[in-house]
Amino acid sequence: MLESILSGIKVVDFTQNVAGPFCTQILGDLGAEVIKVERPGRGDDTRDWRPPEIGGQSSTFLALNRNKSSICIDIDQPDGRRVLRDLAATADVFVHSMKPGSAEARGLGHDDLNGLNARLVYCAISAFGQVGPLKGLPGYDPLMQAFTGIMSTTGSPGDDPVRVGVSLIDMGTGMWAALGIMGGLMHRARSGEGMLVEASLMETGISWMTVFVASYLATGRLPQKLGSAMTMTAPYELFASADGHVFIAAGNDRLFDKVCAGLGCPELTQDPRFAANPLRVANRPALKAALEAVTVKKTTVAIVAALRQAGAPCSEMNTVAEMLDHEQVKAAGIVQDLPVETAKDHRVVALPLKANGARSRAVAPPPALGADTRTVLASLGYAAAEIDRLSRQGAVG
Repeated sequence: MLESILSGIKVVDFTQNVAGPFCTQILGDLGAEVIKVERPGRGDDTRDWRPPEIGGQSSTFLALNRNKSSICIDIDQPDGRRVLRDLAATADVFVHSMKPGSAEARGLGHDDLNGLNARLVYCAISAFGQVGPLKGLPGYDPLMQAFTGIMSTTGSPGDDPVRVGVSLIDMGTGMWAALGIMGGLMHRARSGEGMLVEASLMETGISWMTVFVASYLATGRLPQKLGSAMTMTAPYELFASADGHVFIAAGNDRLFDKVCAGLGCPELTQDPRFAANPLRVANRPALKAALEAVTVKKTTVAIVAALRQAGAPCSEMNTVAEMLDHEQVKAAGIVQDLPVETAKDHRVVALPLKANGARSRAVAPPPALGADTRTVLASLGYAAAEIDRLSRQGAVG
């Protein structure tokens, strides 16, 4: 079901690194034909992001580029640009992650390609957006975590700011771009006209800060680092156990009662310092000390079992290995086998969606660099002799 949603939709993917490839991988998982355009001889930068690697291939590249074909085009050559324009003229979606102005300078801007294909959904992914004094600068996920203030709120009080470990801005931008493209395709279905979609790392980072922005605008006070805790409710953080850590999340007074019951300290509900959530937030250090005096005497397994029995939200803190080995994760089936030629035991994280109880069945492994150049050009009507000529001059590879 999921893999048929975009069946018949052709996507030209002129992106690299994380945000753009994650966007187009989503589209590929939903059934689109995704043609990944790469630089001859080098390809996507992430092909060389090693270690880590699997079977001699970058694990980052393999994680972000399934369900695609690969064609190599040198857009700095006139013939290369002509090939890419021919490809865009036959496509439904064109996605690029060039710096603002770069596509336009090469005749690959929205207006250029829209003149060839008025039904094209054109998506531009950038670092700072298409306008403003910083629009021409490059950007990576941790730079944007710093720029948008995410780092200023991440870490423990008194410690240096740290980045969120996952590339949440890159991958979030890919998600927003995919959502915008889906909206563009819906608009086209109604109007017959294409659409210009724009997404940026900066705007994604700002959007993740929505609650912190709202808090600052309401109070004038800058959000502070709280470690694993949360500003507006308590207890809502990690607590040490006898052999690890447990996250306890009591989002209201009723759940706090259940936490205390599960931990065997119901007297804390009668403490006037903890009688309501605003009081618990104000007295967070004392609350943590009182609860942790109980949790440090119990194992993680015992705490989680007791709290879940009491109906209190909680979780053990897993490593990646422990998460992958958890029976709930196995039951979800979100980690799937996707053998590649050099690593038959390769596994990937599937699209986190189901339709009618099933995940996407689109499972083609990531392509070798330029593996589909000749096939794609032939589908555009290029004769074998012309493909040979373009290849000899380095316009394609």
